[in-house]
Amino acid sequence: MTAFPDFRSPRWAALSALLTTSVLLTACGSGSDGSGNDSGKPTSGGTLTFAVGSDAGCVDPQQVGSNESIYSVRQTVDSLTDQDPETGKIVPWLAKSWDINSDATQFTFHLRPGVTFSDGSKLTSQVVKDNFDAVPKLGALGSLAQGYLSSVKSTTAVDPLTVKVTFKEPNAQFLQATSTHSLGIESSASVKRTPQQKCSDGVIGSGPFVLKQYVQNQSITLAKRTGYDWGSSLWSKKGEAYLDKLVFKVVPEAGVRAGSLQSGQVDAISSVGKANEAALKGGQVTLLRRANPGVVFGLGINNSRPVLKDVKVRQAILAAVDRKQIADTVFPTGTQAATSVLAHTTPDYSDLSADLAFDAVKAKSLLDAAGWKAGGDGIRAKHGKKLSLVISWFPNAATNQPALELVQQQLKDVGIDVTLKQGQVSQFATTLQGGDFDLVWGNVTRADPDILRSSFSSKLANFYRLPASSLDTVLSGQAATTDTAKRKQLVDEAQKLIVQNAYNVPVVELQTQLAVTRKVHDLAFDSGSRIQLHDTWIG
Repeated sequence: MTAFPDFRSPRWAALSALLTTSVLLTACGSGSDGSGNDSGKPTSGGTLTFAVGSDAGCVDPQQVGSNESIYSVRQTVDSLTDQDPETGKIVPWLAKSWDINSDATQFTFHLRPGVTFSDGSKLTSQVVKDNFDAVPKLGALGSLAQGYLSSVKSTTAVDPLTVKVTFKEPNAQFLQATSTHSLGIESSASVKRTPQQKCSDGVIGSGPFVLKQYVQNQSITLAKRTGYDWGSSLWSKKGEAYLDKLVFKVVPEAGVRAGSLQSGQVDAISSVGKANEAALKGGQVTLLRRANPGVVFGLGINNSRPVLKDVKVRQAILAAVDRKQIADTVFPTGTQAATSVLAHTTPDYSDLSADLAFDAVKAKSLLDAAGWKAGGDGIRAKHGKKLSLVISWFPNAATNQPALELVQQQLKDVGIDVTLKQGQVSQFATTLQGGDFDLVWGNVTRADPDILRSSFSSKLANFYRLPASSLDTVLSGQAATTDTAKRKQLVDEAQKLIVQNAYNVPVVELQTQLAVTRKVHDLAFDSGSRIQLHDTWIG
C-alpha cells in the first residue's frame, strides 16, 4: 500500500482539481533565509514571540475562522492529512494512507500507530469518529467544519487504526478537507466538552505544541509537546519542535506591531500594513508574502433585505466599486484586485475581470432602472425612502477600515449612502448566523473551490440568505462529480452565477504578509497561507 494515492492513475485523476494551487511567496530584505546564525544549523530551544492584530475569542481550531487566531491554535492539533503548499498534493499526517472508492462516497483512513494526545490518551479510529460525529453540534462557529461534513452518512471505526467515512452522495472535496485546521483531531475527552468550553479553555490535541495560557484579547501562550513524534510528512524535522515556547500577543495597531518588531520586543508580526513596509524592508527584518486561496475579501450581501433583493441594486454596487484603487491604496504591495469571487490561487478559478470592471456610469444607470432617483444631496431615494445601507465589519485586519472607507466613498459617488458599523471580532459568526446585517466585510480561505458551496449554497448555513436557485444545483454538482473536467466546468459556472447575479461583491484578494526578524528561520506558510511552526527555529 502506498503512503498516499497515485494521482497519475485514472482513478485519482478525478480528484486532481483539489490538488493544484499556485503560490506567491517572496522574501524581501537582506539574506534570502532571514538567517542571523552564521552556521546556518538549526538549534533547539528558545521562545518565539509573535504579535497578531486581533483575537477571535476562541482557542478551538475546529471553531476558529480568523487567520490571526489560526496562526496559534493550528499548532495544537494535527490533521489526518496535509496539503503541499507548492504542489497542492495531499500527503500523510495522522493517516499514513487512505483508500477512496470509485465515486468518492467512501474514504477509508489507515492511522499511524503510537500517536497520543497531550492528556496521554491514544489516537484511535474511535477518536476520529467521535470528532466527526460531534462537528454538527459545534454551532455557528463550526460552520467550516460542518460544511466539509455536510452530507456525511456515517463514520465507522473498522478496527482500532482504521476509520471509514461514508457520504450520502459523492463528495470529492473531502480529502482536501481532512488537511484543514477545521477538521484537526482532538482527544475524545476534549470532544465531549461544550463548544463554549473548548473556545474559552482550549482543546486537548496531539499537535507539536500545547496551550498553556489564554488571556482573551491579550495573549495565547503555547509550550512544546515533549515526546511529539508524528509530524506531517511535509515537515523537515522529525520528532519534537525546535522551539520551547510560543507567545502570541494581541497588538491591534499595525504601527505598534511594526515598532515592536524593530525594537526587538517581538520576533514576528502579522498583517504588515502598507504604511509600514518601507520601514521594515532591509536591515534585520524579512517580509514574507503569500496570496490566500478561497473566497476573496468582499461584501457579503444579505440577499433577503428588501432593497438588496433587487438584482439591479446589487449589480450597481458591484459596478460602483473601484477594486484597483482599493488594492493599490490600502493593501500591501502585490495585492491584486479581485477578478472573481475566488482568488486566482484557488483551483479552478475563472477570470471574470470583465464582469467586475469599475463602471460608475453603469452603476447609476442600474439604480435609475431600479427606480432610485438622485436627490438634492446626491443620495438616491425611492417612495420617499433614501438608499441607505450598513456595512458591518470587524477589526481582524488593519486594512478593513481604510478599505471600507474607500468603498463608502465610491458608493456615495453613485448615490448610495453607507454607514460603517464596527463589531467585535468574536461577534463575526453570530452576526452572520443572526442575519442582522445589510452587507458584511470578510473573506474565507480554503485551497479548494468547494468553499463556494460552504459559503453560498442555500442548502447549507446560507448566511447570506440566497434564494434557492440553479446555483444550488451547480454547487452540489461540483462537490459530487469525480470527473475533473466536469468539476472545473461547474466551478466556472458557479463563479459566473455568483458574480453576474451579484450575490456577493468581490473586492480584493487577501494576501498574507508577515514580517520576521533575521534570527527567525524556517517560518513556513501552509497551503491556506497560515503558518506551521514545528520546523521554525531561532538562532
